[in-house]
Amino acid sequence: EVQLVESGGGWVQAGESLTLSCTASGFTLDDAAIAWFRQASGKEREGVLCYTPSRLTIYYEDSAQGRFTISAENAKNTVYLRMSSLKPEDTAVYYCEVQADGVCTGGTRRYTYWGQGTQVTVSS
Repeated sequence: EVQLVESGGGWVQAGESLTLSCTASGFTLDDAAIAWFRQASGKEREGVLCYTPSRLTIYYEDSAQGRFTISAENAKNTVYLRMSSLKPEDTAVYYCEVQADGVCTGGTRRYTYWGQGTQVTVSS
């Protein structure tokens, strides 16, 4: 059974940093495209960025560029989303999604697998 589990969410003040984790089981992340999405209350789900199998980052959300970075730790089958200089508008549930064929398919359509999400709240 494929499972993605996000963790690391929480409450922070504006300007602070937070690192989210996404750990996969039943599936190896080595050759997958890994994306982070978020959904704020009352808003549409939106893509933040995608990490290609060659470990390039594609940003879907302009405001994330320069503040959010993604990295992978293959030995732990885990990816990390490091978020810095957080703003109140970053408040959302963040989801890790994985595309098994290794293709970043944009910031709209659902990827092959996804987790249950982790809440990030940024206060002003």
